[in-house]
Amino acid sequence: MGVSYKPVLWNRQKIIYDIILLGSVAIYIWLFMTVSQQLAEQVDIRGIRIRAYGSAAFILLHIILSIGPLSRINPRFLPLLYNRRHMGVTMFCLALYHTDKAIAWYHKLGNLDPLVSLLTSNLHFFSLIRFPFEILGLYALLILFLMAATSHDFWLANLTAPIWKTLHMLVYVAYGLLVSHVVLGALQTNRHPFLTVAVAIGLIWIVAIHLISGIKEWNQDKKILHPDADGFVDAGRIDEIPENKAKIISISGERVAIFKYDGKISAVSNVCQHQNGPLGEGKIINGCITCPWHGYEYLPDSGVSPPPFTEKIPTFDLKLNGDRLLVKALPNKPGTKVEPIIY
Repeated sequence: MGVSYKPVLWNRQKIIYDIILLGSVAIYIWLFMTVSQQLAEQVDIRGIRIRAYGSAAFILLHIILSIGPLSRINPRFLPLLYNRRHMGVTMFCLALYHTDKAIAWYHKLGNLDPLVSLLTSNLHFFSLIRFPFEILGLYALLILFLMAATSHDFWLANLTAPIWKTLHMLVYVAYGLLVSHVVLGALQTNRHPFLTVAVAIGLIWIVAIHLISGIKEWNQDKKILHPDADGFVDAGRIDEIPENKAKIISISGERVAIFKYDGKISAVSNVCQHQNGPLGEGKIINGCITCPWHGYEYLPDSGVSPPPFTEKIPTFDLKLNGDRLLVKALPNKPGTKVEPIIY
């Protein structure tokens, strides 16, 4: 949401990102086809085009899967997260073109319907060399279609955030299917080690950055604060909280974002109601907590989104003990106004 409390659809920032995205994809496909034609003799241009679009989709999927953990490791990558949906839809379109042209080229000349031929012509599921790798790509495409079709906020609102997020976690299943599709397909006939090395590096990269970001969050969450007899926990000194930003603590397994702004301090749940984004990694903009993922806003003292939006998040009671801030362990109901601490 913007300052005027309107949903962010198309704006200058998104247009710039999309121009860079589409331009980069176009340049990559052109370079792939140009270099491939120069290196290979007597090669069919249709085959090169199929590989160009397929590899572009595969590379873009690696970028998409990298954005989340990179954003948790370093907030400088958060602007990419803002435009990740458009990357996902672009990646699906590339994969769809690759699949359509591949099925037409390999299965169109037979007596069967191309799709039927794809599903029935090779049933060697127990052979490593002859495994029907194309089916794995088709299953991955179906998952990517489901994700692209539900990428709009309409589906997020109607499916609810937990179900929507669970559904979109299938991207990792699609990634596994596509890695298997490449390993059992293109790598079987590949004569140059470059492709094998590139796929291995991509897989190692994805696993590594997810482990690194997971360990970082685990180290943060394991510092669980337990309440005293009055139900409050010591959240540390006030000067540990950056101005217009938050300090994130874990209370009984729940993350709480404590914001400092305009001489006041408020505490809210760290979870955005839009896509469970980490509010504590955002900042106060124009008096509102602004989620770093998609810009959803909440008033820091009540956890309520400015009208006409109706999202609400839980708030937490606060009190001071000298220069140390105490946070009540039990959250208030979403949308409950709590007077900020004045320091």
